[in-house]
Amino acid sequence: MSKSKGLVLVYTGDGKGKTTAALGLAVRATGRGKKVLMVQFIKSPERTYGEQLALEKIGIEIYQKGSGFTWTKTPDEHREALKNAWAFVKEKISSGSYDVLILDEINNALAIDTFPIDDVLPLKEVLDFIEKYRGTMHIVLTGRAAKNEIIEVADLVTEMKPIKHYYDEGILAVKGIEF
Repeated sequence: MSKSKGLVLVYTGDGKGKTTAALGLAVRATGRGKKVLMVQFIKSPERTYGEQLALEKIGIEIYQKGSGFTWTKTPDEHREALKNAWAFVKEKISSGSYDVLILDEINNALAIDTFPIDDVLPLKEVLDFIEKYRGTMHIVLTGRAAKNEIIEVADLVTEMKPIKHYYDEGILAVKGIEF
């Protein structure tokens, strides 16, 4: 395998650190002169996130294209957001100007089973996209419940596994740690 070949990396599992690992990779790649695009499939542009503030300061493009947690909006709102997020990714990548693409929480989106999503974010289309672009850029997919088909095409899969978490002690999301 060529060292210049684009890799497919998956960060999945129920533990904390999937997005954080992708953010570290984004910073490292930027430090090496790589052009990075990060699209967040679940996080909403209605909120501000620490990673968004930091990445924008160092010139990494980051976009929140989701509508938030699945229980915060209607299925139709989520479906529309996923459809738009996927169209946005395809449009941005067609420019050919990125070395690293991070599809943050796309695994969560692909795992939604409380309403239909395959017509707005088709797994087959995501797999075809990976196959088309894997040779030209690195593609990172994060989120719980990565589909087996995604795992099979990946070059690296890391599963984050919780051992102990402060959520279990009643501590909710911490500013600067989770968002």
